Amino acid sequence: MTINGGYVMPAWFDIRHDRGDEDEAGLRRSQAAIEALLAHEKARGMPAHRIVLGGFSQGCAMALLTGLRHTERLAGIVGMSGYLPLAGTLAAERSAANADVPIFLAHGTQDEMVALPRATASRDALQALGYGVDWHAYPMGHSVCMEEVGDLRGWLLNVLAP
Repeated sequence: MTINGGYVMPAWFDIRHDRGDEDEAGLRRSQAAIEALLAHEKARGMPAHRIVLGGFSQGCAMALLTGLRHTERLAGIVGMSGYLPLAGTLAAERSAANADVPIFLAHGTQDEMVALPRATASRDALQALGYGVDWHAYPMGHSVCMEEVGDLRGWLLNVLAP
């Protein structure tokens, strides 16, 4: 992880610095890996419209990157304490199948890893493209709180209702 002095650690993609120099090759490799996981679940009998793709931090970035471009309708996308990567390519690459996919985004107002303005810019970019975003902000850092878990639970019950 370049931002951590090259320290080797688990990550979906490299973070070179906090100014938006995105690791597109790493993002695309992880996107392909997630697409393979989705294909595996569909092959096991889980229909795409019953799958919620979600994640925290880099996982949020990957859920948004992959879910909005996935060619079959998903049940929803969850992003917690993250941001929209490769935002400039989304308009050209997004899938019509997920044009109205429910999106739950949550972020801490005191997040020290992914600054709140980056998260709100992601929310605004999604809304500008016509996505409906269920936005939540909580008085916390780069973490998850019980209020967030409760809000997510309610959202999941709604999008996965029969």
